Amino acid sequence: MKRHYFILLIIVVLSMMLAFYFFNGTSSDSTSESSSATVYDFTVIDNQGKEVSLSRYKGKVLLIVNTATRCGHTPQYEELQHLYSVYKDQGFEILDFPCNQFAEQAPESDEEIQQFCTLNYHTEFPRFHKIDVNGENKIALYDYLEHANVDDPAADVSIGWNFTKFLVGKDGKVIRRFETDQKKDVIEPAIIDALN
Repeated sequence: MKRHYFILLIIVVLSMMLAFYFFNGTSSDSTSESSSATVYDFTVIDNQGKEVSLSRYKGKVLLIVNTATRCGHTPQYEELQHLYSVYKDQGFEILDFPCNQFAEQAPESDEEIQQFCTLNYHTEFPRFHKIDVNGENKIALYDYLEHANVDDPAADVSIGWNFTKFLVGKDGKVIRRFETDQKKDVIEPAIIDALN
């Protein structure tokens, strides 16, 4: 009987050691993977339903924005288009991801959103399929963006509202996050720095 308990004890100890090794090995690997990840590792869906690898934007400075058509901040489209017009020839792109998660302020279809933005704000930058930026249906790109440059794993990194912006450098890594109310006067100098 004692021998049976001894063997059982050895199995439990070995199982705990393996679990500890596996957990530590996996977490350190994922840390190194996340630190080496870039936006170029992600594929998204455009507003025509086609897959787009973000690797097509290698070497460019990107501003990735979750937008809405019926929000008090929707006029920011005008500022975004201005920035795009001024800097696109220098290697700057804006990637527009409509999102209906905040007070359902982007209820239209992808096609209707495209028409609205083109007619009302004359936008020319790429617009993608409507997405979730928070919750269980959040796309992988936004999980990466939200956690970039965040040291505290317990920090609340969720998107707070429409028109949160992420500036991405030519290396595909996030430089800075801008909250909804941070506009052109704050964002433009950071774009210029990233382009130089």
